[in-house]
Order: sequence, then structure tokens, then C-alpha cells
Amino acid sequence: MQALVVLVPVLRRPHRVHPFLASLHANTPDPVRALFICDPDDHEEQKAVRRAGADMLIVDGNYAQKINEGVRRTTEPLIFLAADDLQFHHHWLEHAKRRLTGGVHVVGTNDLCNRRVMRGEHSTHSLVTRSYTMRGTIDDPTRLLHEGYLHEYVDDEFIGTARHRAAFASAPDSVVEHLHPQAQKAPMDDLYAQQHSRMRRSVGLYRQRRPLWTSA
Repeated sequence: MQALVVLVPVLRRPHRVHPFLASLHANTPDPVRALFICDPDDHEEQKAVRRAGADMLIVDGNYAQKINEGVRRTTEPLIFLAADDLQFHHHWLEHAKRRLTGGVHVVGTNDLCNRRVMRGEHSTHSLVTRSYTMRGTIDDPTRLLHEGYLHEYVDDEFIGTARHRAAFASAPDSVVEHLHPQAQKAPMDDLYAQQHSRMRRSVGLYRQRRPLWTSA
């Protein structure tokens, strides 16, 4: 079995550490480890990770910066780009790994939330090979994710680039459920409430960069 590291950027949701780990380990074959990536001043989150006995990195940055640092600081051949509001379903990893054939290095899981994801067009949480991380973004081989987005649209660029490289496949039977308020699966909090504001601030950058992977 190829070892898997699950990168989990987190911010002010310490109550999600235990259920995330319970779901991951109940439904994922070994060897697997979760790596929580916390803000320097998010002390309650750090305490929750320590209490759970999980691995942790401290990174002062946004989602993409945390993922990129997690990639740099790990060596496992398989990487899952996660968030703390996920629930893993049985055999999710086995189903996703079956799509890693030919030139496919990025596999989108089914979040049971986003319509584009459920149509197989997009992915919010993806399984990625270590070798693919060395290709970087469309214009920077040193970073897997573009760090200019506040949060939203980083997955649009990542999947758009992987599709442009013919490196993406969707795995609708690999269910990693997104427990998001828009699907009535979690209560609203201040981070979720800021989503539309973040999108307005990042959409211009996305429109500016989109031709890099769509015009070739």
C-alpha cells in the first residue's frame, strides 16, 4: 500500500478535529496520517490537535500557502487535499486510487455537495500523486496551488490546470462528504459567512489567470 498524507488546513474549528480523525481512520486503510496545518495564533485549534495526538504544522497563511507548505514538509507518495468539514465514506481511497492510471495524477472525490463536483466536472477535495506536485501551477513549478486567492477559486485553478494537462479524473464512487451549510449539513459560522465576500475579492484574479490554462 502506498502511504497517504491528508493535509488539513484549519482555522478556529477545534470541535472538528476529533470527528474528522474518527471518520478518516475508520474508512481509510493504513498507512495514512493526517497533518493539521494551523495558524500561529489559533491556540484552541492547536490544543485540540495535540489532545488528539495528531501531527501538526504551524503556518501563517491562507489555504493555498498551508497546502504548499504541507507538500514541502511531507514525503508520502499520495496526498489528499482536505478540510476539516469532511466525512470520509467506506472505500473512498480504494475507489479514488483506481483512477490513477495512464496520465491521471489528480482524482476528484465526490463531496455530495457541489453540483459541478457531482457532475464529474470539478473537485473540491482531491487525491494527488507526489510526482504531480513537482509540476506546480500553470506558471510556477515550485508551488502546487496559486497563493493569490483568499480561499475560493484556488480549486478552480488547480482542477482547470489538471484538466488542461489531461491529468484529472473524477471518481463519483469515492465519497468524501462536504459537511457544508449550503447543503444543510453544518451550522453557519463566521468563516462560512465570509465566503461570498472572499469570492468577490478573488474572482478578478481568477478571471485574469484563467486564460493561462484555457487558451492553449
